[in-house]
Amino acid sequence: MVSASAVHAQSIRDALSATYQNNPTLNAARAQLRGVDENVPQALAGWRPSITGSAAVGMVNQSDQGFTGGGFSDTTVAVQVVQPLFRGFRTVNSTRQAEAIVRAQREDLRVTEQTALLQAATAYMDVIRDTGIVALRRSDLKFQEELVRASKDRFSVGEGTRTDVAQAEAGRARSQSALNTALANLNTSRAVFRQVIGVDPKNLNPRSNVASLLPKSVSQAIAVGQEEHPSIMSALHFVDAGIFAVKTAEGTLLPTVNVEGNLSSNYRSSNGRSLGGNGTTNTASIFGRVTVPIYQQGTEYSAIRQAKEELGQTEILVDVARDTVRAQAISSWGQLNASEASITAAQAEVAAATLALEGVVEEQRVGQRTTLDVLDSQSDLVDARVTLITAQRDKVVAAYALLSSVGRLNYTHLGLTVPQYDPREHYNAVRDKWIGLRTPDGR
Repeated sequence: MVSASAVHAQSIRDALSATYQNNPTLNAARAQLRGVDENVPQALAGWRPSITGSAAVGMVNQSDQGFTGGGFSDTTVAVQVVQPLFRGFRTVNSTRQAEAIVRAQREDLRVTEQTALLQAATAYMDVIRDTGIVALRRSDLKFQEELVRASKDRFSVGEGTRTDVAQAEAGRARSQSALNTALANLNTSRAVFRQVIGVDPKNLNPRSNVASLLPKSVSQAIAVGQEEHPSIMSALHFVDAGIFAVKTAEGTLLPTVNVEGNLSSNYRSSNGRSLGGNGTTNTASIFGRVTVPIYQQGTEYSAIRQAKEELGQTEILVDVARDTVRAQAISSWGQLNASEASITAAQAEVAAATLALEGVVEEQRVGQRTTLDVLDSQSDLVDARVTLITAQRDKVVAAYALLSSVGRLNYTHLGLTVPQYDPREHYNAVRDKWIGLRTPDGR
């Protein structure tokens, strides 16, 4: 693998920290959660009074027994206050439903966080892999150019043939093509790095402590995933939300009790002969109102049945989440073991291919091997080194994928170096707000 100096190196933890702070998908998920937080104060509004004001201005023309009595202007200003006392437990249950949805959305944010961090780790290792492959392809091209030069020299002194020269030139052309492809892949990897992490890759260092964070066995990985994975936690919270949604829907069948207070002021000004005089009338009233639903076109019954079906769906999705997490843990564990075995095999292949190439080159110098034999051996060695670099990349990516599959690819376990985002701060800031247009951050 291509390693860099420890001084001024951009470590993988630095890249993950930048992702945690800069990734647009992750920041969008945080904004979505802040929007979901507002469902709680909206549900709590069921406890709060509503205050409305009204004003009316008009002209009235009166007559009595065929005689015109004249007209007058009428102005009325009124204020009404309605305080809910009982709403069939809908306020309590809708608040609990909203709180459960907030908890579920927080777990979904953790899922998004894990996805972004895994993408960042993959992009980081892709740049290192493709940088290493470019270096190999450049070294191979230099070897092929030297082989072309040597073939031409031997041909000029009568020790080689034109076929040898042609074969060497063909090998050089293939190496140039492979280098061009490797450069294109590296440019793509660098672009993805910038997209996911938010900064350009510079002086990357492949060293990572992720191995120390992994479970010790596949059974432990499965157990940790079942206990900690945010997708399972999210599904469980959505079950809670579904339970309270059913109770909220059932509350529409219960009576509601409100206290209503009214205050109004009416001013009348006569014009000409009027049956009434000028003056102001003030009125104040307070009374309780009980409303008992009897039949509301059947919509409330349908809504209750619908809520129960949706609750059943969320309960099934818990099992789906558990099975998915279990399968991911087993798959990631297998991929990690396979990559470790691939590294061992690739190292052995590189060692053997290196010895084979050295032997073929020496035999070719004494006429026992052809230029084509050298080209084949060099190609085998380059392919083996590419396989080794790829296997080393796959091992690191598989380790991060395993950490993600058990729900531990997060800020705390990775020890990231940027401030941690705390979703509770926004939630606590808006939960009990009665009034205000500005968001907590001032927008």
